[in-house]
Amino acid sequence: MNPRVSLDQWRTLQAVIDYGGYAQAAKQLHRSQSSVSYAVNKLQMQLSLKLLHIQGRKAVLTEAGKVLLQRSRQLISEAYAIEQQAHHLQQGWEAEIRLAVEASYPTQLVMDALRQFEPLGKQTRIRLEEVVLSGAEELLLNGDTDLAISPFIPQGFFGDELLQVHFIAVAHADHALHQLERNLTTHDLNRETHVIISDSGSKGMDAGWISDARRWTVSSPESAHKIISNGLGFGWLPEKEIEQELDNQTLKILPLNEGRHETAILYLVYADPDQAGPATRQLAAILKQVSAEN
Repeated sequence: MNPRVSLDQWRTLQAVIDYGGYAQAAKQLHRSQSSVSYAVNKLQMQLSLKLLHIQGRKAVLTEAGKVLLQRSRQLISEAYAIEQQAHHLQQGWEAEIRLAVEASYPTQLVMDALRQFEPLGKQTRIRLEEVVLSGAEELLLNGDTDLAISPFIPQGFFGDELLQVHFIAVAHADHALHQLERNLTTHDLNRETHVIISDSGSKGMDAGWISDARRWTVSSPESAHKIISNGLGFGWLPEKEIEQELDNQTLKILPLNEGRHETAILYLVYADPDQAGPATRQLAAILKQVSAEN
């Protein structure tokens, strides 16, 4: 059987619903309103089924329309995936890889991986985006990255454990908290400035904080590191990044009874394993290798 309805008709129906009406859909599709109306009316005639009805000034789906619209979204998505796969096969090697990296993943490992990938890359461009907390998850869900290092695996995705990052509570050696010369309480911490790293995603999942009144929020571990190293606050920093300062005691570990150490598991997540090209898979393999050797 040959389908009677074209992909363009389904796409037009989606636009009418997504953009709130025929006129808005026509504007987004760069078509006349009459051609949009014709495409949707023809769709309903071919199916012998009413998909829309007008409620006020807005086109609203019937119950049958809701069911078929959802199926059509899957259809359009599959058609796009086929074209993308054909493009990858034709190219043989991706022109660009979009890589999202959780900011707590060691910078040196990113550099090591890119250094190994560069001679193999066949002029593949790398678009690297540093993200925090839910930022990588959001990019994956929105289809805005090909490969992500993330502390979260979104529902419907699969990820391999890549690395454990250990955070440790620290302050400058001359900070007031160290002058107390005893184990610290929550009350002690609430009197000082807590430096936290903000979520780059829209969820606003800021890393744990003690007091809302005495906190400074920054966008990256590097910024938090600089502020804490200058004695302007305390916070939890990746242990690997501050080993030298701990050794020379520029930074000192806070004497907490609980919560002195925190651990985050980072995962390597493909946006779509079935659509990942050879360059993306090569880069993923190198990231796994450098992480395992760390």
